[in-house]
Amino acid sequence: MIYIHFIVNPISGKGNNTLCLSRLKKILPEAEFNLEVTYTQYKKHAILLTQNILRYKPDYIIACGGDGTINEIASSLVGTTTILGIIPMGSGNGLAAHLNIPKDIEKAIEIIKRGNQISIDLGKANDRYFFSSMGIGVDSLIIKKYEKSALRMRKAYAIAAFKAILQFKARNYVLFLDKETIQINPYLFFISNTNEMGYKLTLTPKANLEDGWLDLIIVPELSLLQRILLLGYLFAHKIEHYKKAKHLLIQNLVIEMPEVQNIEAQIDGEIYPTKTNTLTVSIVKKGLSVIVNGN
Repeated sequence: MIYIHFIVNPISGKGNNTLCLSRLKKILPEAEFNLEVTYTQYKKHAILLTQNILRYKPDYIIACGGDGTINEIASSLVGTTTILGIIPMGSGNGLAAHLNIPKDIEKAIEIIKRGNQISIDLGKANDRYFFSSMGIGVDSLIIKKYEKSALRMRKAYAIAAFKAILQFKARNYVLFLDKETIQINPYLFFISNTNEMGYKLTLTPKANLEDGWLDLIIVPELSLLQRILLLGYLFAHKIEHYKKAKHLLIQNLVIEMPEVQNIEAQIDGEIYPTKTNTLTVSIVKKGLSVIVNGN
């Protein structure tokens, strides 16, 4: 008997998400699966729910929501033997897209039933894990503006992106990387673990969850025209042709921002306000087992 606990964020994406036991039992028969469903009630509630559920030693915990909900649940599963499953109900769904998990709920449940799994790498920024991406450049401002939008769709993301490129002001960074100290003033500073960041958009199309590396993209400060051009490359799925982007594979990195007291980053599509001007980024190799769409 496989014990599966589903944690559902009812307001992810467009909201009104439900997942009743009768619907699950049509695909996951009671003779083979012990099923439970719990709903989150507020932001970060999924962390507490996951920690409580782990006391009962479930085989799988299924995150039903967007990248933020997935991050909360997956972070609590690092270092445990419980396997993460995903039913994408959010707007971006970067990790689910990389794992080839469809937004169709019945198809996602079928994938859970098959139970194919891999061990994936994950990133860590100070005390926070990330599974898809993080950034402290213009993408952080985009997410901040997107969070204020009442809409959860590609159009709203595009509007937030356009507002951010008009307002973003680059700051000085000091990077400590591979025994080098590098001073930069970037427009975009983006670290990714997945080949998609949501909405079928990507800055790192060759990123791999199992290769032991994080993909770092640095774009220097740009004129307004160049900022708009970069956005065009992104939405046209031609980012690999943008020559001003520098791509590095990293495992460890320290970032200092001497001009600020607190770095404000985006982690898996949500704003992460720190209480320091230093971020230590590292990779945790094979840190989480996750159900995938595969043979």
